[in-house]
Amino acid sequence: MVEVVFTGACFPCLLSATKVMADKNRSVCLPNSDDPFGKLPDHLLVEIFIRVPIMEWGVVSCVSRQWAHLFQEECLWHAALIRSFPLVSQAKRWPGPIPQGSSKRRYAALYVSKHLFSLDGEMDELVGHTYLFLKDQLEITKMPCSSGILHGTIIDQFIACGMSREKAHDLASKIWLAVIENLEESEKTFLLLKRLALEGDAFLPFPYSRSYEVLWKVFEKLFTDFRDCFSRMEEYYDVLGCAKQKFQPIPPTWLGY
Repeated sequence: MVEVVFTGACFPCLLSATKVMADKNRSVCLPNSDDPFGKLPDHLLVEIFIRVPIMEWGVVSCVSRQWAHLFQEECLWHAALIRSFPLVSQAKRWPGPIPQGSSKRRYAALYVSKHLFSLDGEMDELVGHTYLFLKDQLEITKMPCSSGILHGTIIDQFIACGMSREKAHDLASKIWLAVIENLEESEKTFLLLKRLALEGDAFLPFPYSRSYEVLWKVFEKLFTDFRDCFSRMEEYYDVLGCAKQKFQPIPPTWLGY
């Protein structure tokens, strides 16, 4: 058996060998038929790709249909998961409504947990999955559930995993804040934030009640980042009136249509 050793030089060799070229439309040319990388079997390509910085994967996957297909395969994401997060093989499945999912999903969850929350412990993957769950519900789902139902689902998930009510509420609030801060700036997000701001406050016991900090962040985003999205003065004053009922005093930066 021949042992293949990969070094840091593999990445520039890979890009030059595949002759990636982008035009004004960012289309990508296919690799030359004489290129040795085009003849490598999939398992060796996987070993190369997982050593390429993840920020470059989008470019590499555009080189050919074979490579694009490989980046959709479970085997590549499983290898990347084990290489980047060696202890993940020791993780146990948890109870509750939010599953672990595929290796690609687990990689994304751990990446989020490491770079957004800087967590280190048994709960780090669960926190990443919870962030992805909430972001998907708010951004992808055509008719998202009410914030109360989503918040309750997150609280139930953390409590099912043995977390205290106080810690579950605190961590759920941090996840809400991170998701709201990272929502795409679009008309859909504006409508979502406006709906969250105008939602009625049903009486719910702790820790199922909505966080004060999360509500503040919703209004802050509306009156700063999305101020120009208010098409009518009446629409703006409806949201402002709701803010005045919840917060006193309100910041001067929220005023002025």
